[in-house]
Amino acid sequence: MTKNQSFTPIIYSLLIITGIIIGSILKKPDEQNELNDKIQLILNLVKTHHVDSLAKNFDQTAINSILSKLDPHSSYIPAKKLKTIEEDMKGSFSGIGIQFNIINDSIVVIAAISGGPSKKLGILSGDRIVNVDDENVTNINIQNEDVIKRLRGEKGSEVKIKIYRRSNNKLMDFNIIRDDIPLHSLDISMMLNNNIGYIKINRFSATTYNEFNSSIPNLLDQGMSKLILDLRGNPGGFLGMAIGICDELLKKENLIVYTEGRNRKRENIYATNNGRLQNIEVIILIDEGSASASEIIAGAIQDNDRGIVIGRRSFGKGLVQEQISLNDGSAIRLTTQRYYTPSGRCIQKPYSENNTFNLLNSLKIKPNISNIDSTQYRTKNGRIMYAGGGIKPDIEIKRPENRDYSSINIMLSKGWINEFCLDYALLIKKSAPLLKISDTSLDEDNIYNAFLIFLSNKKKENFEIGKEEMKYLKNLLKATIARNIFDDKIYYKILSEEDEFIKEAILTFKNTNLKL
Repeated sequence: MTKNQSFTPIIYSLLIITGIIIGSILKKPDEQNELNDKIQLILNLVKTHHVDSLAKNFDQTAINSILSKLDPHSSYIPAKKLKTIEEDMKGSFSGIGIQFNIINDSIVVIAAISGGPSKKLGILSGDRIVNVDDENVTNINIQNEDVIKRLRGEKGSEVKIKIYRRSNNKLMDFNIIRDDIPLHSLDISMMLNNNIGYIKINRFSATTYNEFNSSIPNLLDQGMSKLILDLRGNPGGFLGMAIGICDELLKKENLIVYTEGRNRKRENIYATNNGRLQNIEVIILIDEGSASASEIIAGAIQDNDRGIVIGRRSFGKGLVQEQISLNDGSAIRLTTQRYYTPSGRCIQKPYSENNTFNLLNSLKIKPNISNIDSTQYRTKNGRIMYAGGGIKPDIEIKRPENRDYSSINIMLSKGWINEFCLDYALLIKKSAPLLKISDTSLDEDNIYNAFLIFLSNKKKENFEIGKEEMKYLKNLLKATIARNIFDDKIYYKILSEEDEFIKEAILTFKNTNLKL
């Protein structure tokens, strides 16, 4: 018997304890103490007497196994991982302030973050970091985690980097003082035309509501009377941030969401203000990656008949976790309640011991939306809704059956698209420093033909790309080059021109009165 084979039954044995733990809250204090002693005794016996040496993370594996038997979202978070998660949700970290990719085993600056120390010192898109604190960082098979470890650090600390700048063929030294760097949860806020505003949120962190709130005056000043709120791919985050955004969209005392659990009384959460956007027509975009807080917004808009939801059935995460800190700096997130939309729908997917959260994959491949739960719920105006598997959009964008983006995904994952776009943008900047977005230098066909030559020169494998995939790739290449020359707004503006979800939203605004 191998070490792994002998280790697996141990975990299964420990899982038997799960049922005891779940029921333990019903026991008297003496019985609970006896149970705790028994669990600790079993762990100690295994560690002391088992025939094989145990893995260093044995305790962690045991905890994970126990929690995984409860539901899809209860989990254990090691101390090291918890720090990274909390930085992400806090909305900032301490570092030098760059976005980077690893291209050809080199750290390439994609962008210096506005207001960060690197931007202030003049580090540019396309610069290659070759040395960090007198240590070579090229051609050593460096990984993203290694880069983050070297460049992040305590606020006020110094890091020395050497960069190679292709535009002048020079090596340049920088001494950078680390500072707080914002992790923006709002990707973009812009006008798509004279009256339609567009906001894309990638997650709900501690700064999301402030970011959203700060973007609104500028859009209103530009004439926004309709809003597309894009929550595609947004996995959720802080519930309070989603409630704050609903507060801006809904009228006072509209129910936003309520929570309830076995040991938790029902708690209703209402809109508290007549928000600045309550008279703005609104469309919410969702897809299979929209979860939790994203679904709360979509459900609140839907059930209050406040606007239209467009896209694909959302992820279906309707469970509330409470984080409990442990003495060693780690934590567990334990599910204690369920979310319900104003009409009473629970958006949580069905899950079971043998089918934990695998519905996501099935939803991805099914082109048509079906109702997982046949129970009918009614919106404020009497529209029929269903529960049991995420938010079903009012208007469905069907998943194309015959498109294959795997080749493009390979190009992205290997960094070829970023590498080409950085080089192409650099050439354009040299030849046409006063370039405008409408200039022929950004012609999609010219760019695509140059990209094919790039792939050929790099001796990359041949890719078969269909007509629709080619159309998407041309748009992506143009947008990425434009981002390197101009800014994020141009990038998202170009992408929006070929975005089926956004085009459907604009058409819906044109054909539907959304002042419900």
